Amino acid sequence: MKCPFCKELDNKVIDSRLSRDGEVIRRRRHCLICNRRFTTYERVEDVLPLVIKKDGTREAFDRNKIKVGLKKACEKRPISIEVIEEVTDSIERHFQELGAKEIRSSEIGEMVMDALYHLDEVAYVRFASVYRQFKDITQFLEEVRELLDHSKRDRTP
Repeated sequence: MKCPFCKELDNKVIDSRLSRDGEVIRRRRHCLICNRRFTTYERVEDVLPLVIKKDGTREAFDRNKIKVGLKKACEKRPISIEVIEEVTDSIERHFQELGAKEIRSSEIGEMVMDALYHLDEVAYVRFASVYRQFKDITQFLEEVRELLDHSKRDRTP
């Protein structure tokens, strides 16, 4: 494994931990050249479906795109990277278990929206504004009103 700092291959594993669900191994590594530490994740490579994008093109499923979208939506919010990893893992696992050869990008987007809706309202609205391509403040306000209506219904006994 290359060190992300000095790009050398000479490092050692100093700690390994299994994730809660037993699907990922987290390894802390120590570079023997630059003496810095870094973390790697090891997981079984599963066959994932191709993603059909809005324009009809197809590309390989990329969990990193989900993670990046979640990170941007959750920026400066009280959501840990561990929670973002868990949500990403959950979405990836869902599509692995489906067993479909192809899925629409909109299915992924809706799953991310649903996860953020239950996780953090601000992150949800941030993601929604990009994902749904709000054209003006009116669309943004409609989404917030809908969120507030759901919130009121959830609190009513």
